[in-house]
Amino acid sequence: MSVDLAVRVQPARSPLTSFNATLARYGMYLAVAGLLLIVVTVAWQVFGRYVLNNPPAWAESLALLLVLYVTLIAAAVGVRDAGHIGMESLLVLAPDRVREGVELVIHVLVALFGTAMVYNGCLLGVSVMNYRISGLGVSEGLRYVPLVVSGALIVLFSIEHVIAALRGQEVEPAWH
Repeated sequence: MSVDLAVRVQPARSPLTSFNATLARYGMYLAVAGLLLIVVTVAWQVFGRYVLNNPPAWAESLALLLVLYVTLIAAAVGVRDAGHIGMESLLVLAPDRVREGVELVIHVLVALFGTAMVYNGCLLGVSVMNYRISGLGVSEGLRYVPLVVSGALIVLFSIEHVIAALRGQEVEPAWH
């Protein structure tokens, strides 16, 4: 009695998919590390304020800066892994051709939004570069770096989605 075991052969991943999956994975690691750093910073601020009666001047500014980095990088990863809010409940009712067309348009619009994030983030960052963040003493331009990085990642991840949609494939999440 011989048992024929079927071996699933998955198509080779494109270099863009491998690169994007790696970027998404490390982006999420960075976001988680930033979240932990926010917790430590806020805990230190609370300890300084209520126990030492001398809150650190830098803690609130650092926590606010880290929130920008964490949320924007995690949002870009959410675009890559299709974790963003969508209207899929309406699209499942549409015929396949319509649904695929709408999804393609959505990915193109998301890429355009990412492009706007990069462009405007650069403009805003340059315009405030000479100012300093109170308590930290670093450039205000650092507040706009995550906007630019996130926008660039969103464009890159959207391009991957557009290519996959044109090939009739789905983007494999980085967390499989």
